[in-house]
Amino acid sequence: MGLLLLSALALGGCSSTIADLPLVGTPADAPARSKDAGAYLPVHDLPPDRVEAEMTPAEQAKALKELAAARDHQASVAAKTPAAK
Repeated sequence: MGLLLLSALALGGCSSTIADLPLVGTPADAPARSKDAGAYLPVHDLPPDRVEAEMTPAEQAKALKELAAARDHQASVAAKTPAAK
């Protein structure tokens, strides 16, 4: 029993090498592995600047007014309907 555990641990360290063998590792229809070891994501690359302009203060006020009206409408509808149990 101890020998089985020891051999499992010893072969576990070689799993990446065994997985790369052509007869054991991957199925025949699997895509080829990339040669790079795993590149880091470009976290410091910034997206391009926006083309459209920012909202004007008048547009912001209009949007806030519409959102407040929708909130008040939903609150009044919710107050009129009984709570589901």
